[in-house]
Amino acid sequence: MSTRSVQVPTPDGTADAVVASPDDGERHPGVLLYPDIIGPRPVIHEMAERLAAHGYHVLVPNLFYRHGPAPVVEVPDLTVPENREAFFREALPLLHEHTVERALADAGAYLDFLAARPEVRPGPVGTVGYCFGAVLAVRTAAARPDQVAAAAGFHPGSLVTDAPDSPHRLASDIAAELYFGFAEHDDGMKPEDIARWDEAMDEAGVTCTSEVYPGTVHGFTMADTSAFSPSGLDRHWKDLVPLLDRNLTTD
Repeated sequence: MSTRSVQVPTPDGTADAVVASPDDGERHPGVLLYPDIIGPRPVIHEMAERLAAHGYHVLVPNLFYRHGPAPVVEVPDLTVPENREAFFREALPLLHEHTVERALADAGAYLDFLAARPEVRPGPVGTVGYCFGAVLAVRTAAARPDQVAAAAGFHPGSLVTDAPDSPHRLASDIAAELYFGFAEHDDGMKPEDIARWDEAMDEAGVTCTSEVYPGTVHGFTMADTSAFSPSGLDRHWKDLVPLLDRNLTTD
């Protein structure tokens, strides 16, 4: 495996990022991995490496690069619940400043960067996101339907809101196959929200699988937080990799 730091040109500057890929001299399908609000860090890099080991060239950008290189906010030990409040007090303003317009401009830059890399096989790419990164994965799929063939999200942020640009209202723009793994206990996506999400995807004819992971809370894939569920993380791999394989790989 090869993991290295890269710089991605964007309309607003340069985003620091990490790429992980098999070190075999071959070209592999590209995957854009959107981290959660905590941002790129060792546990995210490990996840990118594990995904790359399945035969993918994975790009993990620092979503808040406009405020500096990662980590933009120093990350305490989030396995201690008491540390969460102070961290999110600093991080949430960054999330609020990451507007839809910024997200879409960045998404185009990230996908163009992937497409230009000699290690990336020409053809469809995938997106995967965690927490609010899952919302970005949906927006990216809707913005580039001719390029994104698979999109996945785990313990996603709010996919259903009353806003005119709510992610669920983008269904008619999506050509990708979708997979979403929801936490059983998550105020951000309650059962009624999941039902509205599924209804919107069904009405638009989007191939979408939504599953609730029993016994999990928001953030269950993240091994460096108190929300971590080892069984949830394992199941996430079993659901994510086949989605990418059937949409991105060719004979």
